[in-house]
Amino acid sequence: MEYFVNCNTSTLAPYTAPLDKSKAAHLYRRLGFSASVETIDQVVGQSAGALVDNLINQAINMAPTPAPSWADWNNSNYPADDDAAGQLRRAQIDEWSLTYTNAMLNNNLRDRLSFFWSNHFVTQLSIYNCSSFLYDYINCLQRNSIANFKTFVSEIGITSAMLYYLDGVYNNGNNPNENYARELYELFTLGDGNGYTEEDIVETAKALSGYVERGEIGCEPVTFDPTKFNTDNKTIFGQTGNWGYDDVIDILFEQRGAQLSDFICRKLYEFFVHPDSRDASNNAQVIIDGMAATFMANDYDIAPVLSQLFKSEHFFDDEAIGVIIKSPFDVYLNFLNETSFNYSDTTLASMINYSDLLGQTLFNPVEVEGWQRNRTWINTNFMIGRWLTMETIIDGLYQNDPEQFRAFATNAVGTADSGTSNPEIVVTAIVNKIAPKGMYTTEQFDNAVSAFTISEVPMSYYSPDFVDGGTSQWILNISASVPSQVHLLLRHLSRQPEFQLK
Repeated sequence: MEYFVNCNTSTLAPYTAPLDKSKAAHLYRRLGFSASVETIDQVVGQSAGALVDNLINQAINMAPTPAPSWADWNNSNYPADDDAAGQLRRAQIDEWSLTYTNAMLNNNLRDRLSFFWSNHFVTQLSIYNCSSFLYDYINCLQRNSIANFKTFVSEIGITSAMLYYLDGVYNNGNNPNENYARELYELFTLGDGNGYTEEDIVETAKALSGYVERGEIGCEPVTFDPTKFNTDNKTIFGQTGNWGYDDVIDILFEQRGAQLSDFICRKLYEFFVHPDSRDASNNAQVIIDGMAATFMANDYDIAPVLSQLFKSEHFFDDEAIGVIIKSPFDVYLNFLNETSFNYSDTTLASMINYSDLLGQTLFNPVEVEGWQRNRTWINTNFMIGRWLTMETIIDGLYQNDPEQFRAFATNAVGTADSGTSNPEIVVTAIVNKIAPKGMYTTEQFDNAVSAFTISEVPMSYYSPDFVDGGTSQWILNISASVPSQVHLLLRHLSRQPEFQLK
């Protein structure tokens, strides 16, 4: 796999050219989990500004996923028998996993962002192990994913999932636990060693104390107990007072806004544009500085920053297209959206399981730092796993409905070419749909054509434009062999380097 150096020198100036298929597909690959042929065709010719506004407004106005029936359950709602209770908990998690994966598949920017933030404000279900806590945590991510970051930081820190995961429930005023205070600065807002001291962490831990009311039943929401709060004066970032939780958030944003803005905007840049933001050969720092200025000027609202970035020449520069390695969820969900193939809960459950095998376990990032993304997704074992699992998925979708493979091909080529007898037209359209920049070399493209034409169809059946003496007896929207050929082509493409990129 080739790794890409960030050579993007474009600016934050608005991208003004009408969107072509490549640019529109790029936008949907980054702002969601890609999109269908029909969706891309509908937005071709639009301005980036109008489309980005539409996607951002859609995300802002989207209601959170409705609460499941068990959203407020505690341990008293489960059977007394431990095995039966465990089975019911697992069923609830499986149900919510499917619900949330469907949200990622269908909700574009809102749940692209909620999933991004789940890898920033990390918790692990395996630690707190309460279905109701998981629902509340995802609800917090969805409500705040494109809202105000200061509010987001404040709310996420007192979700029961976070309080259990980072030991906030053990932060007694007389015996402070520093885990959450440390990660609040190091991972969630400022970055490692950036603008805080060990003493700031100690003092902040005291101010965050008191959220230790856990009840006797289990899986009950954590509440604040003022008798467990440290009432001493604390000095945080040079400010002294009897600070509590809300004061910590206020002081952090007042005193360290510049460092915080750079850290968060860099993380957004590296996720949405390019993982390399520090190479001197590009102007990523200039872009991040511009984003950070917008962030601060808008009182830490997330939407204006993303709007500025997604509408920019920098975002749409050719150097930004096809340079991020897909995560496992990207591999599977992008494929479903791009092909518009019919899928079932069984399909999604397989994808969730395969993502787990490839290092991306839903609701359980590998550590508090989260999945490190990009190059960490690629090693010998993971690559083989990607190939084999994608082939299994493609085979299953083909067995369920072969004819949808023809429909994908005819949609990809467009109405004018739906009756083509030239396989190169079909392969070009499918390659351009699946791979951000097509195939890297003529040889790779020729191999794709070979994968498509190696079948029971005699070469003489194709058009004269493709083979000398061709008779045009093979026709895309008629010939019985087409679904099988598209199936074989997609299997071939799923193993190519270009397929691994977005």
